[in-house]
Amino acid sequence: MINLHQRYNHYLNTGLILNDHDINERIIAYGWNDDGKDIVGFYVLTETKELSYTKDGSLIGIENRKVSQKTYAA
Repeated sequence: MINLHQRYNHYLNTGLILNDHDINERIIAYGWNDDGKDIVGFYVLTETKELSYTKDGSLIGIENRKVSQKTYAA
């Protein structure tokens, strides 16, 4: 199984940009996907995209994230 911490942690809290699958954005989060019983893959969240992968790291798909725009009262 892929070590996500080793593969992606250096992108968090740094200026490093993911340059993969025509996506050039900062990574916001990553984690495992499961079917309720077994781990079936993992995901990587960038600023505007969600990349889904199988357990062995093959890309399943890329979706646009619903990014909320927070406003703060002055």
